[in-house]
Amino acid sequence: MRGSILPTKASVHIYGNEARELKREAETVEVRLDARTTSKAETEALGVDVGDFVYLDPRVEVTNGFIRSRHLDDKAGVAAIYGALLALARAGLAPRTRLDALISNYEEVGHGAAAGIPDDATELVAVDMAAAGEAQNSDEFSVGICAKDSGGPYHLGLRRRLEQIAIDHGIPYRTDIYPYYGSDGEATWRAGGDLAVALIGPGVDASHSYERTHVASLEATIKLLVAYLLSE
Repeated sequence: MRGSILPTKASVHIYGNEARELKREAETVEVRLDARTTSKAETEALGVDVGDFVYLDPRVEVTNGFIRSRHLDDKAGVAAIYGALLALARAGLAPRTRLDALISNYEEVGHGAAAGIPDDATELVAVDMAAAGEAQNSDEFSVGICAKDSGGPYHLGLRRRLEQIAIDHGIPYRTDIYPYYGSDGEATWRAGGDLAVALIGPGVDASHSYERTHVASLEATIKLLVAYLLSE
């Protein structure tokens, strides 16, 4: 079923300033179905019901190395993980220590890595997006290394180690702080995980909107992951 997400008063030609000033919140946003239906019963007969998922078209475009899309947070991070593993496989290399890769379905709602981390794990490097924007140090051309987010500081020793790996390998990186942000690493700590946690990821502009990153940022993230996995 196709459709659109719109404000309940979307047209300025109908509602004038009321449309311009309408606050965007749950009560003023609707899903307009591309179906001829005039009642709840008719809509339910189409197979539409409470609890159904609404999927947004990502509208992916690649221009001059820039990648524009919805959901780069955190599909760009997942791409970086796969890119790092593929690079190791093609080079015939293996991580220095055992590696467990977890792609969590619930990262965006805050409890993605609350379970699934092996009990004997000693380090966790969460791969998420680095939020670029005004007053932030992150950008779209480097790998972001998070020092602190809304849940507090990440493991200082592991963070410094990742920064030094980036320096040693000439990988462009930026360390940053995100006051309105959380990650799988934070979820692991809150669930009682007793391990060193760090957070890295490609720089993404306009997070949770029509996002954008650059191929250079993905490459930097992949390179840092590979170098970390091969490090002593």
